[in-house]
Amino acid sequence: MPHFQALGMELGKIADGKAEISMAYDERFIGDPETGVISGGAVSALMDTTSGAAVMCHPTGTMGTATLDLRIDYMRPATPGQRITAHAECYHVTRTVAFVRATATDEDTSRPVATATGTFTIQREEGGKK
Repeated sequence: MPHFQALGMELGKIADGKAEISMAYDERFIGDPETGVISGGAVSALMDTTSGAAVMCHPTGTMGTATLDLRIDYMRPATPGQRITAHAECYHVTRTVAFVRATATDEDTSRPVATATGTFTIQREEGGKK
């Protein structure tokens, strides 16, 4: 995906409805020049991408997805200079909608930068599991 590459995202573990994607600190994405904090838009793109990846690797056989709704709660600014890592889990799937929870952290994994919940459309392969 072009934005995945443009933001320098790196795929970590991905399997069974769980995904990990990280993004290195990059001065191009600073939202506040005085503090050096990464913009919320870059964090939201990371969380949306990671959530979609969790849907795509769900064992029910999802072939395609699109974001219906993504609610992000920003808990604190990410520490300037540190990599941000998002973890997402697709925890429930219906015939046409997948439900996801996600968390983003920097090096202090005990204090989330942001949390998210989302719903995603799903497209299945003909004859796929329901």
